[in-house]
Amino acid sequence: MMDRVARVAIVGGGPGGYEAALVAAQLGAEAVVVESDGLGGSTVLTDCVPSKTLIATAELMTAVEGAAELGVELGRAGAAGERARVDLGRVNTRVKDLARAQSADIGERLGRERVRVVRGTGRLDGPQAVVVDTAVGEERLEADVLLVATGAHPRVLESAQPDGERILTWQQVYDLGELPERLVVVGSGVTGAEFAGAYHALGSDVVLVSSRDRVLPGEDADAARVIEDVARRRGMSVLPRARMESVERVGDRVRVRLVGGATVHGSHCLLALGSVPNTADVGLAEAGVRLDGRGFVEVDRVSRTSARGVYAAGDCTGVLMLASVAAMQGRIAMWHALGDAVQPLDLAEVSSNVFTAPEIATVGWTQRAVDDGEVVASVACLPLDGNARAKMQGVSDGFVKLFCRPGTGTVEGGVVVAPAASELIHAVSIAVACRLTVDQVAHAFTVYPSMTGSIAEAARRLHRA
Repeated sequence: MMDRVARVAIVGGGPGGYEAALVAAQLGAEAVVVESDGLGGSTVLTDCVPSKTLIATAELMTAVEGAAELGVELGRAGAAGERARVDLGRVNTRVKDLARAQSADIGERLGRERVRVVRGTGRLDGPQAVVVDTAVGEERLEADVLLVATGAHPRVLESAQPDGERILTWQQVYDLGELPERLVVVGSGVTGAEFAGAYHALGSDVVLVSSRDRVLPGEDADAARVIEDVARRRGMSVLPRARMESVERVGDRVRVRLVGGATVHGSHCLLALGSVPNTADVGLAEAGVRLDGRGFVEVDRVSRTSARGVYAAGDCTGVLMLASVAAMQGRIAMWHALGDAVQPLDLAEVSSNVFTAPEIATVGWTQRAVDDGEVVASVACLPLDGNARAKMQGVSDGFVKLFCRPGTGTVEGGVVVAPAASELIHAVSIAVACRLTVDQVAHAFTVYPSMTGSIAEAARRLHRA
C-alpha cells in the first residue's frame, strides 16, 4: 500500500473493531482502537455474550423440566409444586463476570499484538484523523486508514421509556436481582423471542406481544411455527397482531397498552424493538461518509464507505447485525485497505442462529425466496421425531431442511431446528461455501446415532432432485 508503516485508527472496540485491529497488526500496520465502554463492545458487555450466558442457564432449566421423560427424578418426587429454582442474582453476577473476563481476554490479545487501545469517545476529523475525548483531555490520531465500528443501541419510543427497574431494554436486564414474576416482552423478533423463551424457562410468567401474525417474522416460517407451538405448549402467552401503543409504570407494576384499547399488566416489561445505529455526532457527514435513511453507514462488499480511506464494519452498517458478520467486515476492510488478498463479503454464505429452545440455524437460500420465485430449488425436510438420537434425548420438536439447485444438486442453503442447531448448521455452511453437491454430503460418514444423520438423510432424499 505504501513504503512507510501504515497507520490505522479504529473507532469502536467491538468484533468489527478488534478483529480489524488484529488483521492490521498482522499485516504490519500501526493500529489504534478507540473504545469508550470496554473492549468487545455491546456484543461482549451487554448483548451477545451476556444473553447467551443467561440462555445457557435457561437451557439447563429446560433440560431439568424434561428429566422425568428420561426417567430421572429430581428433588422429592411427587411433591406438590416441587421444581428447580433459579437465583437470578447469582445468574446475573455470573453473566457480568463472564462478560468482563471476555473483554479482558480481548484486551490481552490486542496487547500481545502491539495494538494500542485508547479509552475515550472518538469522532472523525475529516477522512484521515480521529479526535478522542479522553479522561485526561483531547487526543488527535492521524491515520492513513479509518474504520468506523461504533455499533448500535436499543431502539426506544417516546411512549415507552425504560427506567432500568421495571421497564427495561435488553442492555438493562442484567441488573435484576430477582426473577420477574410476570414479564411482558414487547417485540417478537430474534431478541424478543430469545429473552421471552429464556425467562419463561427460568420460571417467569411471560407474555410475548407480537405485532405480526407470528413470532420471528424474519425467520423460516416452518421454523417459527415450531418455536411458537413449543412456547405455547410450555405455557407462554403469545399475543399475535398486538401492537404496543405505550408502556407505563404504575407503582411496582407495569401497564402495556395495545392499539385498540386492550392492556397487559406485569411486574416488568422488556422492550425488544430493534436497534438504532451509533452514527450521530461521530463526524461522519463532515468526513464525506454517506448514511442511509435510517442512519446506517453505507458500505460496499469490501466495507468501503463513500469517503476514500474510510471503512465501516458491524451494526452501524446495518448489513446483518451479527457479531460474526461484524468481525468479517472488519477483517475484509483491513485486507482491502492494506493490500492483502481479499474476498468480498458474500451474505449467501452467512450462517445465523436464533437461541430459542429449540434453536433455529440458517444459511444460504431461504424458503421465502423459493416460495416467492426468486430462486428455483429442490427441497427436502425431515422432522427430527424420526431421528434415533433425538428419540433417545427426548427431542420431538424440530427438523432439518436442505435446498439444492435442480440438475446440479449443489447445496444452496438449509435450516436446522434442534437443540444446538448452532453447532449442527456448520456442516450445511461448509456445503454451501464449498459448493458441495447433495451426493457429496450424503456420501460423507455421519456417526450413528446422531442429529447430523438427519442432514445426510435429507441430502440422500435430494439425489437426482
